[in-house]
Amino acid sequence: MTETLGGTGEFGLIEAVTKGLPRGEDVLVGPGDDAAVVAVPDGRMVITTDLLIEGRHFRQDWSSAYDVGRKAAAQNLADIVAMGARPTSLVTGFGAPADLPTSWAVELNQGIADEAELLGVSIVGGDVVQSDKVVVSVTAFGSLDGRAPVLRSGARPGDEVAFVGRLGWAEAGVAVLNRGFRSPRTVVDAHRRPQPPYAEGPRAAISGASSMCDVSDGLIADLRHIADASAVVIDIRSQALAIPEPLQAVAAATGVEALTFVLGGGDDHALVATFEPADVPDGWTVIGSVAEGNENLPPGTVTVDGAAYTGAPGHAHFG
Repeated sequence: MTETLGGTGEFGLIEAVTKGLPRGEDVLVGPGDDAAVVAVPDGRMVITTDLLIEGRHFRQDWSSAYDVGRKAAAQNLADIVAMGARPTSLVTGFGAPADLPTSWAVELNQGIADEAELLGVSIVGGDVVQSDKVVVSVTAFGSLDGRAPVLRSGARPGDEVAFVGRLGWAEAGVAVLNRGFRSPRTVVDAHRRPQPPYAEGPRAAISGASSMCDVSDGLIADLRHIADASAVVIDIRSQALAIPEPLQAVAAATGVEALTFVLGGGDDHALVATFEPADVPDGWTVIGSVAEGNENLPPGTVTVDGAAYTGAPGHAHFG
């Protein structure tokens, strides 16, 4: 008989998911107390949090519990590195119906732990509650290691726009899954488990990035965040955006222009940043430029090849 959360109970589940978790050097007090204690060498800590709601951000018939865990951790760790910081620790929140198998919750936590372990990050605490559907919350903490944070507000006219990572793969995966298919497997897996370029965030900061953001809502949407915060205009050169073969295949099968996946697709958690031309790190692809606003193109505008983009710019909560 399958053991459920109702039978396991709150503290039984906490014991099951925290037993044997590794503890990094930054963790002074881990799970088991009223709160964790994490060292902050330079007196500053970067903090971010995200939610995953069943039926909106994931479906159990599309993703395993382990996949959901990897994704929940990845989207938070990407936010930390997008500030130029080094992730140090996570706390998690979990809500679920009482009849959910306990094994599902344990598998979820293993996914979070394995994604965190890629960066030597520790899970230091959390909470579990009963809810009508599965809800996963992750809060991530990071250290700037003495550097200033890289904000969205630092882009300057004359900067180049560059990205690193994958763009449009997760969106193509959703398009495939919505049609009832499971291939190309590469894009379906991209939806299930993003692969943020974690090392590139701190590397970009050290290289002199003037602004940076992770691409969670879509390239156009997230560049608009930078353009708004920096009061500049950003232009993207579409020819600089290579379209990988799996995206071309999905576009051909669905009748969607492949470029729309790249420009409007989120959840891959690539990093996009602005740099002085000489500061763009190796491995980053320059895709555009930053300019001052004017009467025709007010600050906060993002254009493609010099013209307004008429397609969907990306995800909008409550939109």
